[in-house]
Amino acid sequence: MSIEVAKITKFYGAQKALNEVSFSIQKGEIVGFLGPNGAGKSTMMKIHTTYLKANDGKASVNGFTVTEEDKQVQKSIGYLPEHNPLYLEMYVREYLGFNAQVYGVPKSEVDKVIELTGLTPEAHKRIEQLSKGYRQRVGLANALLHNPEVLILDEPTTGLDPNQLIEIRELIKSVGKEKTVLLSTHIMQEVEAICDRVIIINKGEIVLDKSLKELKDGKQQIVEVEFDYRVEEVALQRLGHIDKVENIQGFVYHLYFNTEEDMRGKVFDFAHDNGLKILQLHQKNTTLEKLFVELTSLQ
Repeated sequence: MSIEVAKITKFYGAQKALNEVSFSIQKGEIVGFLGPNGAGKSTMMKIHTTYLKANDGKASVNGFTVTEEDKQVQKSIGYLPEHNPLYLEMYVREYLGFNAQVYGVPKSEVDKVIELTGLTPEAHKRIEQLSKGYRQRVGLANALLHNPEVLILDEPTTGLDPNQLIEIRELIKSVGKEKTVLLSTHIMQEVEAICDRVIIINKGEIVLDKSLKELKDGKQQIVEVEFDYRVEEVALQRLGHIDKVENIQGFVYHLYFNTEEDMRGKVFDFAHDNGLKILQLHQKNTTLEKLFVELTSLQ
């Protein structure tokens, strides 16, 4: 696995930012890491870059643990933080050349990343003269200088206009053909256009981990049902094809199924066989945007 996370927990004082988070990412995947503000996205990314230490659990990159083999992890990762730190007074080529020395890589790599990221027409300019889109290209070029196997990109398209969004999107897709990419964003369209898979985190916990193909094929469905009596979740788990059961409030349940079959009939049969009345029953919209809202608005 390129990235492995096992029961990572992180506190800021008394506040728990991450609660036993676990997931893994295979080599060559482009994974969208989604969640509302304060959900724990940036904290998880900073743990992977060795910038922060977890209170408990284990994380590794390319087989190197982030706590014990931090130098090897840093060499394996290219990181573009949300607020792209650049020396605005420097020229593009000068800035990348400076960082090539920091990384200890040949200056010939500067020409490679300039070409790869489409910076050739702007390479002679000061960074302060560049548009936001080209500044993001400089940040991405810098992250690629040491040819890392894993890219961690935190909100790489924030503040870009529609044309710049398309340019950076295509650039990330191109780079992702040869590298593993973990991409944080608030823009659902970017995930659908770029990513192979989506992980949604809410209040420090993973609430969804699915491939985009699976979501687009309609295999993920949420059935909301209200019975006239409380039902044990273990009983609802017997419905089959079920990933998760959540008691939303009172006798209202969200049932998360992983199948193309419409499961409302099965829920109706379950109620009939168990002497229950159904007060409401409907399938919720499961587009990525709607699914995100459903999963992150749960109390």
